[in-house]
Amino acid sequence: MSKAGNDRKGCSLTLTLTVCAAAIGGTFQYGYNIAIINAPTTSIQKFINETCLERWGTALTSSKVTLTWTLIVSAFSLGGLLGSLLAGPMAIHCGRRQTLLLNNCFLMASAVMALSSRPAKSFEIIVVARVLIGVNAGVSMNVQPMYFGESAPKALRGAVAFSCAVFTAMGILLGQVVGLTEVLGDEALWPYLLASNAIPGLLQLLTLPWFPESPRYLLIDRGDREACGRALGRLRGREASDAEMEEILEEQKATGEARAKSPWELLADGDLRRQLCVVMAASSSMMLCGNDSIYFYASYIFQEAGIGVEKIQYATIGTGACEFAAAIMSNLLIERVGRRKLLLGGYVLMSGWAVVFTLSLSLQGKVAGMPYLSMACIFAYILSFGMGPAGVTGILPTELFDQKARPAAYMLAGSMMWVNLFLVGMAFPFIVNSLGQFCFVPFCGICVVSAIYIRLTLPETKGKTLAEITAEFDKCNMKEYMLVTVCYSETSLQMFRPGCWVMSASCQV
Repeated sequence: MSKAGNDRKGCSLTLTLTVCAAAIGGTFQYGYNIAIINAPTTSIQKFINETCLERWGTALTSSKVTLTWTLIVSAFSLGGLLGSLLAGPMAIHCGRRQTLLLNNCFLMASAVMALSSRPAKSFEIIVVARVLIGVNAGVSMNVQPMYFGESAPKALRGAVAFSCAVFTAMGILLGQVVGLTEVLGDEALWPYLLASNAIPGLLQLLTLPWFPESPRYLLIDRGDREACGRALGRLRGREASDAEMEEILEEQKATGEARAKSPWELLADGDLRRQLCVVMAASSSMMLCGNDSIYFYASYIFQEAGIGVEKIQYATIGTGACEFAAAIMSNLLIERVGRRKLLLGGYVLMSGWAVVFTLSLSLQGKVAGMPYLSMACIFAYILSFGMGPAGVTGILPTELFDQKARPAAYMLAGSMMWVNLFLVGMAFPFIVNSLGQFCFVPFCGICVVSAIYIRLTLPETKGKTLAEITAEFDKCNMKEYMLVTVCYSETSLQMFRPGCWVMSASCQV
């Protein structure tokens, strides 16, 4: 085998182990905790009613039980928002790897509270446990792709960063399997189901300390060139190449002695505004498209689609299997197809499947086989999401921002993601109840708008350095500046012509 082949093998092996150690307690947890909350829906609602009956001598109405249950589900999103705000400062002061390790404190506290909720006869403890596990997910969803993007070589950067989506989908699938009544989905076992997320956290605590910190963090943030070289050597399976070290040094030189930007400073930076708008819009679209709500409320959706109650838990596993398969396929394709095509294609396909799903629900009871077409549409919708938006969205902040702006970019993008997930999570059961067969029409609209926006604003970033990507955005900014200047000039000239006080048609944007 050639030296290049040996280098690639060593690089891939080291990166694979690093990715597995970081992701098992990172984005895996996000997917796992989205999925496991669906199985004990009826059991926890019964527990809420029994608790209220014991405390106050009266049972809650069905609408109040639904509202309390929705609060438990959506508390995960509120914790995620808090975790996103913590992720940036933690990543700057503690480092990427150390932040992922410290993040397990929230996880373990959540597991303990989940186990104690039934003995304490308090459903409020479940809400707090969901907030804490949400904090854990919020931190890992921001820091893990940052860690991966900064540790991978340029040729594998997209594939390594996209592995976040693969582990998210793996977590969803495993969470659905563990939630089966034959495993931990039985009514008597739901506290153990909610606390089972501690096992992946323990695996991360045992394995991640053996792997290096982000090389870019070591050199650019800490100024430790020697430690950066050692980290690159371990991650590449050989000595750090001069070209790669030179690229990191150029980024360090470009940032100079400047400290990391705060979110407010990033918002005020006009040079990075276009990149920030793209990242925040992509993060919002990923949640507003309604895909993750399918996992929160899979039972509601499949009941509306006419699937038998006894088959719903097995149909739900199919959704997780679809996203997992799509994530693996996209991980193999991303360095060939590119980020922009996958993201754009995903939203276009989701728009089409949302239309077909709405038609199948409308024909329910009129045409035979419609329940199964509805279920197929849900699977196809999730496949389309997994092919693009699920993984590409998390890569964008790493590729569009430099070391000093990256943590703030992830904080803002993560905040938008969790706020929108909370809003959709709270509204989704009521959308299903009020719109019925038209429940996916709003999500179809979101997908269409997202596809148009991405088509107009996002350049391809595959295989490009940060300087090259920044130059692409600078060209767009320059064109916009020239257009505004020409429009202003033509408007000024027309103001001096009799009866002409409006901008000419050629300048209207």
